[in-house]
Amino acid sequence: MESKGIKTRSGLTFTADVAGSAGGPLVLLLHGFPESRHSWRAALPALAAAGYRAVAPDQRGYSPGARPDPAELSNYAFDRLIDDVLEIAAAAGYDGKRFHLVGHDWGGQVSWGVAGKHPERLASLTILSRPHPSSFRRALLKEDGDQKHRSRHHRAFLEPETGKMLLADNARRLRDGLFGQGVPTAALEEHLSVLGNPAALEAALAWYRSNKGLAADIGTIKVPTLYIWGDADATVGPDAAYGTGEFISAAYAMEVLPSVGHFVMDQAPAKATDLMLAHLKKHPV
Repeated sequence: MESKGIKTRSGLTFTADVAGSAGGPLVLLLHGFPESRHSWRAALPALAAAGYRAVAPDQRGYSPGARPDPAELSNYAFDRLIDDVLEIAAAAGYDGKRFHLVGHDWGGQVSWGVAGKHPERLASLTILSRPHPSSFRRALLKEDGDQKHRSRHHRAFLEPETGKMLLADNARRLRDGLFGQGVPTAALEEHLSVLGNPAALEAALAWYRSNKGLAADIGTIKVPTLYIWGDADATVGPDAAYGTGEFISAAYAMEVLPSVGHFVMDQAPAKATDLMLAHLKKHPV
């Protein structure tokens, strides 16, 4: 595995961890918030050993070389995040070619968007934690549901002082709050090495501020999809999770990980990686 800069046609340079031979089928892995490319530390060697070319970038705003001004929220509009995925694939040597896409949390949201807008480019889709946006929206609107409570932190992310608050006292709120779901200390420190500075965190929060509600109008997914959800997820409830399959018209499988929280790759990396590999094998490029 090596870390390198991937420069896209838009002029942005994404820091990425890369593993596997350049000729292998591409697996592009997108992290969520408040994490980083290090989410995939266990998956990349396994993917490389299985013959894939695995690329895990720090996404827009997380990479210093791909950090347009977060004060201009259009820089972090959903369509730009989707376009980044195709541009990273092209810059990695897979322009116009089909590839496998894996996403967790916000990376999952972007992956749903890519699958909805460009299904012909994807051989398979693997989503961790983040439900299909239509299922998520329905759960949020449910009068007697708890998804509104689970997602209450999204409102706080829209406030201008949130970044300073999250980084105060050695990022105590990130450590004790968002990471209070069983994430190992070593993993936490890796993520904070990317996100634990004002410039990166403000850019990461711009994703929320530019895309309020996380309820993009994506429609039915026509790509073979694996959805992995931990039943101890504090931010995604069962209504949104179990409803996801209703919005997939292609082959679909849902895997529930008992006693695993939101940060699946930091808590159950071996199990999640095995599930991912089996899914990729079923749906070759």
